[in-house]
Amino acid sequence: MQIGGKTFDIGHRTYIMGILNVTPDSFSDGGRFQNEDEALRHAQKMIENGADILDVGGESTRPGYVRISEEEEIARVAPVIGSLKEHFDVPVSVDTYKSEVARAALEAGADLVNDIWGLKYDGRMAGVIAEAGVPCCLMHNREKAEYTDFIPDVLGDLRESVKLAKAAGISEEQIILDPGIGFGKTYEMNLEMLKNLKELECLGYPILLGVSRKSVIGLTLELPADQREEGTLVTTVLGILGGCSFVRVHDVEKNLRAVKMTEAILREHNVFK
Repeated sequence: MQIGGKTFDIGHRTYIMGILNVTPDSFSDGGRFQNEDEALRHAQKMIENGADILDVGGESTRPGYVRISEEEEIARVAPVIGSLKEHFDVPVSVDTYKSEVARAALEAGADLVNDIWGLKYDGRMAGVIAEAGVPCCLMHNREKAEYTDFIPDVLGDLRESVKLAKAAGISEEQIILDPGIGFGKTYEMNLEMLKNLKELECLGYPILLGVSRKSVIGLTLELPADQREEGTLVTTVLGILGGCSFVRVHDVEKNLRAVKMTEAILREHNVFK
């Protein structure tokens, strides 16, 4: 897979997507990197620690979040994305479900669109991505955690997102899927999804797993967001064992160590082809 001029060997490695929130109210690091200089310093640290992609988000999507206007979100993400592309040679993703924000981010230099609604919130999003010719990550989400048969329903929802992408002209090689841990699911469903990541292989697309510091870890360990790194590391290892090509995390350094150790063990036993 090509992202921002870089080649990702998705069949043989798990790559690190570093989270860069430029929001005042993110559940984990709200307000820390709102300033552009602070954002650049944090991005540089993540790159030095081994981040393969940077994911820039301008609106918090934590439980109970308040949606902001497209104009405000663009004002947050576009300048930062432009600066990142000016200073660093690393692919940059924009975390948004709004087509106009995606368009502005792409004009600023973004290389990938990460849509938490899998193209289902904004009917123009698929067209914007197709026109730009960039890859996209389509996440599973629902308004309510109501399912007839949980895992098959998730797979069906993701197939619908893929269908929307293809109908707009997004190519097979530019689609990544995300099971959406923490979105439209109960605590028990999140655990079930993590237990059954291998079920996603039938879809035939690279999988991105984003569990870093999320509530499923906090509820399990009874810990606040800033003390959930050990739990995050476990989910990263599970992601590798489940065949995920990308993990989206806050702490790049520790998660990369977990990736390297896990991959070394799996290679020794000829798990990777």
